[in-house]
Amino acid sequence: MPGNDRRHGAIRKQGKKTGPLKGSGGVRRRGLEGRGPTPKAEDRVGHPKARAKARAEARAAQPTRSGQLEAARQRFNVPRDHEIVCGRNAVAEAARARVPITRVFMAASAQSDDRLGAVVRRAALVGAPVVEATKFDLEALTEGAAHQGVAIEVPAYEYVLARDLLERARAAGHTPLLVALDQVTDPHNLGAVLRSAGAFGVDGVIVPERRSAGVNAAAWKVSAGAAARVPVARETNLVRALEALKREGCFVVGLDGRADTPVEELNLADSPLVVVTGAEGSGLSRLVRETCDLLISIPIAGTVESLNAAVATGIALYEVDRLRRRAGAGK
Repeated sequence: MPGNDRRHGAIRKQGKKTGPLKGSGGVRRRGLEGRGPTPKAEDRVGHPKARAKARAEARAAQPTRSGQLEAARQRFNVPRDHEIVCGRNAVAEAARARVPITRVFMAASAQSDDRLGAVVRRAALVGAPVVEATKFDLEALTEGAAHQGVAIEVPAYEYVLARDLLERARAAGHTPLLVALDQVTDPHNLGAVLRSAGAFGVDGVIVPERRSAGVNAAAWKVSAGAAARVPVARETNLVRALEALKREGCFVVGLDGRADTPVEELNLADSPLVVVTGAEGSGLSRLVRETCDLLISIPIAGTVESLNAAVATGIALYEVDRLRRRAGAGK
């Protein structure tokens, strides 16, 4: 190589960083470069919070029991407006009352008795298929209710109007007795009221469309089949329905724990009567209370401030029935 063209002295290599090579400003600082902020505890491998997060994600990935039940219900393709009635007494009463049955779901291990026999015969008569179902299938269809190995699918409940109840009672040739529920939102209470209504000869139950329980699977179950025998009217406005019944000659009597007249002193028992019950605690609404011809109370001897709506209705209906029978015996 001719001459000496090389640069004399030390030459700094490109890309090599300067600075101290020892201490926190040297090797250690270069080792920390590019690592970014400290990860959260749940993102650090081996950290207890990271393991807990992994377990939670694994559980979330698995189908929940509610999801499994919903999937089983969808597998049977039950329309949203149809109801699943379960329990041997409830389905047997529905069959005897000739309630339309779409399908019968029955566990293979269910022991046959007269109630199941009545359901199977009714299904055969109307051409409804009997589907063999597992215990899990029945739990899914009944949403965990006590199904006793059998359930039926029925179309949406067909409500009537209050005037229809009155016409049916008059056509049957007896003094009308109706029950109206004001803001009773628990379907179990509605089912229990229907059961009491069936026991004491009530011609029908009236419920408002809003802020009120309807005849669903829970009401069917609690009613023990009375929902198939006691018609239910649904009215847009309960006050207007009560006023219309008053114009037709009915007396409207409301249950109120603060009323001065006890139920056993009701002198209108043998008249066309509508017994109105309000929700537990709040009682009758103001407009419904003002519409009533008379307010009656159920004397309570203990420390309980109020009775359950269904219990209060049952007691009142028993007293009305007793007073009517006594009035009939005295004639």
